[in-house]
Formats: sequence, structure tokens, C-alpha cells
Amino acid sequence: MDRKGWVVDAAGVLAAAQQIPSPNCDARPPGCSIELAVIHSISLPPGCFGGNAIADLFTNCLEPSAHPYFQEIAGLLVSSHFLIRRDGELLQFVPCCFRAWHAGASQWRGRERCNDFSVGIELEGSDDMPFEEQQYLVLERLLEALREAYPIADCVGHSDIALPQGRKTDPGPYFEWARLATRHRIARREA
Repeated sequence: MDRKGWVVDAAGVLAAAQQIPSPNCDARPPGCSIELAVIHSISLPPGCFGGNAIADLFTNCLEPSAHPYFQEIAGLLVSSHFLIRRDGELLQFVPCCFRAWHAGASQWRGRERCNDFSVGIELEGSDDMPFEEQQYLVLERLLEALREAYPIADCVGHSDIALPQGRKTDPGPYFEWARLATRHRIARREA
């Protein structure tokens, strides 16, 4: 496999990703290592793909008047480390050495505040439809690069860590966890 660009540097930047800096991040707690990858799904407006709305949300540039749904989420300060678009384009909003604001109230294996010790990966999609082949290929390469750089022990869905349980459903029932299970340790919360 060609590794050019698929190495996370000391600052937590992946050259293979287009860089779009988000202000919605801060320092990780001292001594906190990255041990968890969290898979999310997002579409803005819900069920619509393409355009700049996701990047605008993560960079605090979303225009509330552009769509009725945007009025509901105006003022949210959220981000993710990475976004994989439907066509496989990879964007990075926050260097991995910083804490992105993607998980909210969360817990994994007895540890709260998953943003402290995780990397957030958004897939452009929704709970009610399958993801694209190209998204899985990019996700697999991204997880490999992240695991080479950090001691990531588990890969989970946002729905697996969100508190209270059931608050989030992403990446949803169409996400193919079995695809990742052969190459990446997958840990799922038991229902």
C-alpha cells in the first residue's frame, strides 16, 4: 500500500486529508493518550449530501437562514477530527493532538468525557441508508494511520458511548461493523 500522506505527524496532522481548521477544540488533559476512535454520521441538512454545510458547522460559519434546520443548530460549538465525504474525500478539522468536541456527554469502559481520549471520525451519511464503498476504504486507511500513531484500543460508534444511553443513534444500523472487525478491534456496547 502506498503510504504517502497516510502518516499522522507529531502535531496530529494527516497530510492525506484536506485541512480546514476548526476553532472548536482545546487541549487534551495532561498525560491523556488517544485510545479510542469514535465513528459518527452526519448530513446537513439531514438526509442531504454535498455542499459546505458540515464544514460550515464545524468552523462556526453555518448561515442559520440557509435552511430551517440550521436555525435549530445555530450556535452549536462542535467539531470532529475527520470527515469522510460520500465520495471518499477526507477532511481534517482538528489536529489529533487537540481535543475535538464530537462526543458530548459520553462514557466508555467506565471512563467519562470520551473527547479527552478519543479521535472523532464523521462519515457523511445518515442512519437510514448505507454508506459508500469509497468511505469504507478511506476509513480503513485512516484507522490504520491512527493506530500507527496512537495506542487506540477500540473503535466504537457514537451510539455506543453517548450518555444517556440511546441519546445518539449514529452511525446507525447500516454501518457495516463486520467490515472493520477483521482488521480493527471493534468493541460494541451490549444492548
